Amino acid sequence: MGQFRWGTPLAVDWDFTAAESRSSDQIREQLLAAVNSDPEYNVNGADQAATAALVDTARKVVEQTFYFPLLAHAPMEPLTCTIEADADGGITLHDGAQMPTGPHMAMAEIFQLPMEKIRINTMLAGGSFGRRATPTADYQVEAALAFVLTDRSRPVKLVWSREDDITGGYYRPAVAHKVRVGLDGDGNITGWDHRIAAQSILKGTLFESMLVHDGVDHSSIEGTADTLYQIPGQFVGLTDVAKATSVLWWRSVGHTHTAYVMETMMDEAARAAGRDPVEFRLALLEGGGKDQQRLAGVLKLAADKGNWGTPSEGRSQGIAVHKSFGSYVAEVVEISGNANAGVQVEKVTCAVDCGVAVNPDVIKAQMEGGIGYGLGHVMRNEITLTEGVVDQFNFPDYEPLRIGDIGAIEVHIVPSAEMPTGVGEPGTPSSAPALANAIAVNGPRVTALPMNRNGVSFA
Repeated sequence: MGQFRWGTPLAVDWDFTAAESRSSDQIREQLLAAVNSDPEYNVNGADQAATAALVDTARKVVEQTFYFPLLAHAPMEPLTCTIEADADGGITLHDGAQMPTGPHMAMAEIFQLPMEKIRINTMLAGGSFGRRATPTADYQVEAALAFVLTDRSRPVKLVWSREDDITGGYYRPAVAHKVRVGLDGDGNITGWDHRIAAQSILKGTLFESMLVHDGVDHSSIEGTADTLYQIPGQFVGLTDVAKATSVLWWRSVGHTHTAYVMETMMDEAARAAGRDPVEFRLALLEGGGKDQQRLAGVLKLAADKGNWGTPSEGRSQGIAVHKSFGSYVAEVVEISGNANAGVQVEKVTCAVDCGVAVNPDVIKAQMEGGIGYGLGHVMRNEITLTEGVVDQFNFPDYEPLRIGDIGAIEVHIVPSAEMPTGVGEPGTPSSAPALANAIAVNGPRVTALPMNRNGVSFA
């Protein structure tokens, strides 16, 4: 290794020939074109033509196309880690990694040391929401390469700036959905044709061989083909679209968009059928097994505790229910105002069945955090590109949820003797569609996000 001098200038020539040069409008057009074409993969093995015929011949047809933009993780604590040499010739990485195995392997390769000489001191991190679980161990490798350039007598600490994180990180993929639902004369579903176009998180990573089956990245479609609703004549198709950026799981992964589509379409179908949204959902769970019973249980509890059907004067309500990470969560969002004058989220009533409640305070805190995270991003956030360059840079133009955005959150935990399941992510999926359904009572049906750029203002 040559002599290293601090402050040595680098003359860098960047080669952009293989870089992404599309802008957000072009990416959106590609995704929307994909959901309006025959899908690449038949996800649930249903007869696509038969489902299309069921919808086409239905008494009523409800149809919507949805678009979800790229999203940053935007944790309050940007990415950070520290690396130092050990007395025995090994290396210690102090890091709040979600998956220490990846950095462990990367450090062993960089330093040409056996795995037992690489120690990972897993720290508590100030948020992450999936960002600290990169298959490439990107920021840890960056710190390691900086350490390599020193004499290794002193630790090296890496701290990304907020601008580093938002402009150069990994993002929730951009996704489009198109759904056509057929209803008979009694308001019952006869067919559900569901197309998804997504940027795959898993393809091209070390996880592809384990988690991609028959070409289908399950993280793109989870919450649709495996829905607990007993939907007759359901077809789900998927098309992969080229990634515009590095993409990664984001709090609740595919459920961030699939729950929004499933639950807003349930409300649209209930409205077309002239039926109450809760009753409409319960009818699709009736007679099912334990999964359906537990989902129905949280739906009923949230409706009861949230005074469903009797909002305070001048307010509107929306409801949504979803299973993710083994847990069942229903939420009632009550709002005041309207899309033109400004919507205010007055109250969120949440019911969660996560098996044995090991620590009720932690469960409530995670539900509250998940609800706030889901609402904040759907209300105001998106990552856009101009000729391949990220437009947003910090919280002034990627605005986080503020404490005044939600009046109150009330969490009710279902007593259970079942195996304990996830609470860190399941609070997020139901929050956005419940808000969308509340807005749609007296306002627009929001099918493109974020809401504040698609017809909704917030107080």
